[in-house]
Amino acid sequence: MKGKRSIKYRTLGDKKARKPLTEDERAKFERYAGEIFSRMGLDLNSPGGRDTPRRWVGALWDMTEGYDGDPKISTLFPVEGPVCPDEEKTHIVEGPIRFTGLCEHHVLPIRGSVWVGYLAAENLIGISKLTRIARVYSKRFTSQERLCHDIANELTKDVKPRGVAVYIEAEHFCTQARGVRELSSRTGTLVMRGAYNEKPLLSQEFRLMVDRRTGAPGLAA
Repeated sequence: MKGKRSIKYRTLGDKKARKPLTEDERAKFERYAGEIFSRMGLDLNSPGGRDTPRRWVGALWDMTEGYDGDPKISTLFPVEGPVCPDEEKTHIVEGPIRFTGLCEHHVLPIRGSVWVGYLAAENLIGISKLTRIARVYSKRFTSQERLCHDIANELTKDVKPRGVAVYIEAEHFCTQARGVRELSSRTGTLVMRGAYNEKPLLSQEFRLMVDRRTGAPGLAA
């Protein structure tokens, strides 16, 4: 397509993707994990527990693969009819984008959904790239608050839209499986930038679109 261009993905600042674990590192981590699990009560000699340290190290590596980036994260297309007034340009909202991340405080899962909205200026990003952005930042040690800002930052940096909005609703296993042991609550976080803060009707439009898809009115209130 004429006018199509790609932007190279940038991981945390200018850091490179992680190097694969060496055999020595993997053996060391599995040994440490085995010592911890054994002390907590796991029988490492049982059929079910024998390979648990190895499986756990592999699972933790997979669940933090967001640090490796995603080379397909940013493909841009020009907005059709770029001479139209700003208020008539495209308003895009994508979601729910399901994700599972790891809380950096307890290394327990955060599981929920992301809704991403942006107001196009000169460029549109491929719809699937919004999912890629959400997932590359969620698959790290993170917090829900930071995840909201990370997604907004990446979209702002790549697309340079007139406005960005990110809403996340998630359940935190650190409050479900320990501590207060609250099983029913979900945490909502919202970040709005640019035109969303300048024009209340755009903010309301985003909230209404999210409410329609959650089936639980309240964000637009």
